[in-house]
Amino acid sequence: MKWITRKNIKVDRVACPWLIKRFVDPQAEFLFVEEKDLLEQAKLQDAIPFDAPKIEAVKLNHRGSRCSFEAILEDYGVADSTLQKLALIVRAADVKGQEGLAPEGIGLRSIAQGFAALGISDEERLARQSPIYDALYAYVQGN
Repeated sequence: MKWITRKNIKVDRVACPWLIKRFVDPQAEFLFVEEKDLLEQAKLQDAIPFDAPKIEAVKLNHRGSRCSFEAILEDYGVADSTLQKLALIVRAADVKGQEGLAPEGIGLRSIAQGFAALGISDEERLARQSPIYDALYAYVQGN
């Protein structure tokens, strides 16, 4: 499947592709487009849109105080207790006002902002940050 989201990925838009590739769709391809073009490109590319909180038509989105990572866990029935704990770190990093959920969130947010500051492509950000989520998963699993 193809999956599509907004350009300039940071926390949730890195965490979601990691989750999708590891636990939902190992053959997933990811597209990054301007927010204004998201729904049109999703239709043209036959891609599943995710993480676009300003666009209500996107199903895999923030839900109340929860982030898109959590929506994917819910909608795809991924019942892994480690991922549920990791989701709190992602939410703490991604959603303003949720920082207190997990102390690791501020570090994850800082890492994502640092990668954004490097000025590299979204594809490169995803490739370089995926091992961070592998490491976080192992960390949470061991605690």
